[in-house]
Amino acid sequence: MDFVEPARPFALELVGGRGHYERVVRAAMDARRSVWIATANLKELMVEDHRAAPGRRRTMRTGSRSAAAYRSILEVFDELAARGVELRILHAAPPSRPFRATLARRPALARALQLRACPRVHFKTVIVDGAFVYVGSANWTGAGLGAKGAGRRNFELGFAGSDDGLLDRVQELYDRIWRGGACKGCKLRDICPAPLDKR
Repeated sequence: MDFVEPARPFALELVGGRGHYERVVRAAMDARRSVWIATANLKELMVEDHRAAPGRRRTMRTGSRSAAAYRSILEVFDELAARGVELRILHAAPPSRPFRATLARRPALARALQLRACPRVHFKTVIVDGAFVYVGSANWTGAGLGAKGAGRRNFELGFAGSDDGLLDRVQELYDRIWRGGACKGCKLRDICPAPLDKR
């Protein structure tokens, strides 16, 4: 899994700050076939929901005006799963308590959402429909993906686009880890709660 790809031109977008939300999160929300996420930290992520009925969802106030209503990304994933979208999340640390609580309230999603843990996962990527890829520093958290206010979000940077070569390489790495291809010889195997090659 050690490699350096030969230099070649890429057509990618540089994504920073709120751009993560606008480009990466929205791409995942609009998925038609699949969403593959790799993240070290996995937390509940609240996303704007302009369709929410007034008074039914929590709102955020900006100045004197009420901004968009919010809902959990897991609600969006529940809708995607119901339409047959494949949902995979490869993560290192256990999901946050709010993430687990929201998932527990959605049994159909809990059956459809594939979660796999590997303590060595530290790369961050989002692959949507095998046609869009994000590679960068942002974990799957509100602070990482620009869903928090400007003074509360992390300083993150990444690249997004639909370069076939990059998509192929990132999907290959992701799938190898997902299937346990990196488990043999792993020096953390003895402390790993569930080696992926035993699934």
